Amino acid sequence: MKTFFKSIAMATIGGSIALSGYLTFFNQESKQQTPQSVPAPILAQAVSIPTDISGNVLDFQFAANQSLNSVVHINTETKPRKLSQEEQLFELFYGNGGANRSQRGSGSGVIISDDGYIVTNNHVVENAHIIRVILNDNREYKATIIGNDPGTDMAVIKIEEKNLPPIQIGNSDEIQVGEWVLAVGNPFNLTSTVTAGIVSAKGRSINIMQRNSGENIFPIESFIQTDAAVNPGNSGGALVNSKGELVGINTAIASQTGSYSGYSFAVPVNIMKKVTTDMIQYGVVQRAFIGVGIQEMNQNIANELGISNTEGVYVNGVTSKGAAEKAGIKKEDVIVKVNDEKIKSVPKLQETIGKYTPGDKVTITLIRGGKEKSLELTLRNYEGNTDLMKKSEVETDLAVTFELASADELKKLNLRNGIKVKDISEGKLKEIGIGKGFIITKIDKSPVSSIEELKSALKNSEKEAVLIEGVYPNGMKAYYGLGS
Repeated sequence: MKTFFKSIAMATIGGSIALSGYLTFFNQESKQQTPQSVPAPILAQAVSIPTDISGNVLDFQFAANQSLNSVVHINTETKPRKLSQEEQLFELFYGNGGANRSQRGSGSGVIISDDGYIVTNNHVVENAHIIRVILNDNREYKATIIGNDPGTDMAVIKIEEKNLPPIQIGNSDEIQVGEWVLAVGNPFNLTSTVTAGIVSAKGRSINIMQRNSGENIFPIESFIQTDAAVNPGNSGGALVNSKGELVGINTAIASQTGSYSGYSFAVPVNIMKKVTTDMIQYGVVQRAFIGVGIQEMNQNIANELGISNTEGVYVNGVTSKGAAEKAGIKKEDVIVKVNDEKIKSVPKLQETIGKYTPGDKVTITLIRGGKEKSLELTLRNYEGNTDLMKKSEVETDLAVTFELASADELKKLNLRNGIKVKDISEGKLKEIGIGKGFIITKIDKSPVSSIEELKSALKNSEKEAVLIEGVYPNGMKAYYGLGS
């Protein structure tokens, strides 16, 4: 953007010099000749004024005014983890260098409903003990986490207030490369900051989110890339079009220094809508899967298959008894379309399927043996069925999500059984000091080997306090008392 404004300044100066020279020459000539009708110099040619595809002059002020009041500032604070007796003894003699102190962070969020639902990035509020939301008019509220999704780096938080100004939702499928956009957020704690740029690319994958099937994290990276200036604190803020409509949630920057250097990335709003709707309705994201291993098409693969097409997604494997296998999709097929949407890359396929729910039927168009073929497929969840996932009553009450500890984790920690705390937010378990990744091995000295067994033990205990035993990933054993 500095280069842009510098160009404007230089162009304006150049135009002024040219105009001054022209007028001097004209005044000298007018003394010798009879005045004639001379065309006025066209100053507009000296400055490039942003326009839309139709040639209409863009009004950035309108777009900013439409979105500023819908973007909030988020401040977070993490709660220090309770130390074990061994750690306390170690700290007594050696200190901990502040390792057990609370940490503060900040970011941005976007109001999506008038009754207090706000979308932000998962990394902005993850593990936060206290979340404060400051509106554009400086009103301040405490917020609670409604749901989070590491796979898209999205989270939904809520404040208790009515008649808030939700942002107008746009359509990220309709934005074009080269289109002007604004980034609205709170970089470096500078509230209500607006920067402008263009859409540099769509469907961009930068591999910042790691897949972890053990924790049910299946990343969807199909970012909108822009050159609008985005810095730390912009995370979770709005990317809006020239109408002030939300088209993305600013999430990441590509930088060697940690500050803006020309590239920023936003989660498309069409993915955000699906994820946030699921989190508000179910508490978890209803992620759909085809059941295939995939990779980008290229000329080498096309040559091996004996086809001229180099676009689409190559199927390098099919999950046993999955949706794809049942529909008839095979290894070495090339997926080129899902319903009416063309598929040219892996991120585009992930983005497209990410908009659907387990149980939805889609038509997959593929190339097999050089010929186009269409198959109908019923999408499934990660467990291989079409059921909708829902947080249990116990998980909801405790603000936690459980999963079975993997065989590798049990072996590493020399455990026979264990239920892992996958995600945890503000609730009873977090209040007593239990952290994310803690593996619960016993409830009231009785081993727990399944999630249902753990939930039943926590729900049906008649004691005033339940003893929870377990181990952290670093091997540290811990004991907690959960009151009724």
